[in-house]
Amino acid sequence: MRLNNFSKSIIVLAIPAIIESLLQSMVGFVDTLFISKLGLKEVAAVGISNAILQIYFAVFLALGTASSVFVSRYNGVNDEKSVKVIATQSLILTVIIGGIFGAISFFFSEQLLRVMGADKEVLEVGTTYFRMVATPSILISMMYTIGAILRGSGDTKAPMRVGVQMNIVHFVLDYVLIFGVFFNGLGIEGAALASILARLFGVILLLRHLWLNDFITSNLKNWKIKINVIKDLVRIGLPASLERLFMRFGQIIYFGMIIRMGTEVYAAHTLAGNFTIFASVIGTGFATATTTLVGKSIGAGDIESAKKYSVSSIKLLIVSMTFMLFIVYLSSPLVSPIFTKNSIVIGLITSVLLIDVITQPATAIVTSLTATLQAGGDTKYPMYITAIGIWTIRTVGVYILGVYFHLGLVGVWISIGIDNYIRAILLILRYRSFRWIKKLN
Repeated sequence: MRLNNFSKSIIVLAIPAIIESLLQSMVGFVDTLFISKLGLKEVAAVGISNAILQIYFAVFLALGTASSVFVSRYNGVNDEKSVKVIATQSLILTVIIGGIFGAISFFFSEQLLRVMGADKEVLEVGTTYFRMVATPSILISMMYTIGAILRGSGDTKAPMRVGVQMNIVHFVLDYVLIFGVFFNGLGIEGAALASILARLFGVILLLRHLWLNDFITSNLKNWKIKINVIKDLVRIGLPASLERLFMRFGQIIYFGMIIRMGTEVYAAHTLAGNFTIFASVIGTGFATATTTLVGKSIGAGDIESAKKYSVSSIKLLIVSMTFMLFIVYLSSPLVSPIFTKNSIVIGLITSVLLIDVITQPATAIVTSLTATLQAGGDTKYPMYITAIGIWTIRTVGVYILGVYFHLGLVGVWISIGIDNYIRAILLILRYRSFRWIKKLN
């Protein structure tokens, strides 16, 4: 594929974000490998806990998206004062929301796991793990918001550098605390503690970068809540949050169906999901670059450049994500036995990864155009089509194909693919109408 200047700009900005996301995913990959050595019930416990955390991430990511959209717009007109106001108010809102989710996690961890369909065996190991990793949700929310602020300003290298350091710390702590060095390992609780300490380390480094680059100050006057700014952030962030929440709550429903198919099936679903991360990180990196460049172009009044960035993003994502997933699929028969010797699990992983290769072009379009529409200030439309897709296509499809017709995990992933293709078509139609370019205030 021949690269124009718009594609090159996206790639330059996306590469650090991809590297950062890849490193985070590698730690998650290794984390899963370590935990898989403890047993399948531990893998299932972490998988269910992470499914709940995905709901938290949806809200935190949406707030980060709103922050990034405003920062990129103000950066387009070189309004540094407004960028600082957005950074400060975003952090205030982040601490409040992170604190609320942390309290919910501490008091209702067991109930949340029960809602997910965890059986008694999984519940025993999962409750403590989830309470440990989710109670300090402020750390998670701050990482999302600070990273989004920096990326929205066009700085994807600083979050990458912090990500490298944080993930090295996470990797070392993971091994030491799970298996032990000169002491008995803590098992799954050690994995939770490693995540907490690594996130704390990352937040400290990110806050330091904001401070040194004058995004935030110690002047208490700057930390007063500005209701109008908070409202603007919520106005843009709430639909983005609901879009992701519709997705996650739908996942809770069909995750429950998968769990009831058996531990082997759910373990295969969890491990396959970890393998697909290698394509997802590419999507995340390019989506970050797309939001920043489209938002900056719109802020500067250059609508034509915004359109060209979005088209280039779509092409780059289709090629790169599909190619990466194809490589993952080809290597899965060799890699899967590292995680489990269960032949049923290995066979399921290979089967569903082939389905996901076929789905990747649609996934790429959804990823790119969602980022484009959100950069344009149109966060409601992706919310609507996600709600329709997840509840009327994906969840129903999982039941019909996976449960009623007994296709199991294969039916689940076919339903996911159908949902992605329909949403891709709807997003293309919205993009071509150009009604997604809106004023933010």
